[in-house]
Amino acid sequence: MNEVIIGRFAPSPTGRMHLGNVFAALLSYCDSKSQGGKWLVRHEDLDPQRSRREYALQIEDDLLWLGLIPDEKPEYQSERHHHYEESLEKLRKTGLTYGCSCTRADILATQAPHQSDGRVIYGGRCRPASLPCFAPEPEGKHSVRLYVPDREIRFTDGLYGPQTVNLAQECGDFIVRRADGAWAYQLAVVTDDALMGVNRIVRGSDLLLSAAQQLYLYELLGLPMPEFKHIPLLCNSDGRRLSKRDKSLAMDSLRRDYTPEKIIGLTAHLSGIAPTDSPLSLSALTELYAINPLTPNLTARI
Repeated sequence: MNEVIIGRFAPSPTGRMHLGNVFAALLSYCDSKSQGGKWLVRHEDLDPQRSRREYALQIEDDLLWLGLIPDEKPEYQSERHHHYEESLEKLRKTGLTYGCSCTRADILATQAPHQSDGRVIYGGRCRPASLPCFAPEPEGKHSVRLYVPDREIRFTDGLYGPQTVNLAQECGDFIVRRADGAWAYQLAVVTDDALMGVNRIVRGSDLLLSAAQQLYLYELLGLPMPEFKHIPLLCNSDGRRLSKRDKSLAMDSLRRDYTPEKIIGLTAHLSGIAPTDSPLSLSALTELYAINPLTPNLTARI
């Protein structure tokens, strides 16, 4: 019996969705539904300073307006802290976590940012002399880091093909809980996707490197690993990825000026699925998705 595909859309409720978010939501929906699968929604609201419940409810209303109805009640990461604590305890038992008191300034003093995207690769300043190490974490304010080995992690992305990442060279030991007690994205998303049964993840190509970090966490936690498909990002006319600053492409403007079918048709065209941006129903987009595969060299501009 074939496994049921379970996909998800995981927005951050820090403001109104824009067309780039809609692009990802529609394609993640079609990826699951074109194969008779389930589609879930999870609000990644771990940042209490920026996340708002009213934004999450607005996102759900915008998805409903587009016809995107999740198969289960939407989840909120802010209500799932106990799951993340359980995952952290499992990681501690491997002896590969350690307390880190480094600030960003400390790291920058010894490590220049990555030239291509500004990432800072942690050099191991607080790493224990030998690992695994089961010594207690230090007193006082500190983050918790996870040691990464100097080896290659290989996986095949559903759109970008075979990937090889050495985490020691690309990011270094990464944080799983911040010094302020907030949960890091990598640990939370792996825990949530595993517990929610998500086995197909469709999201923006800016998170391609995160897949390797997450697969490493799946391995250490003994969790089933999902398949990934990273989609090209929508860009504005200047070639910059869309953001909440692009007010004309925010959902309040889109809902005022367009129908759901027009937005769905535009998505189909921008993704390369349809030759024109003629209005489409959600079911028609799902059918087209099944027969017209996406291409990784797509550069969609508005």
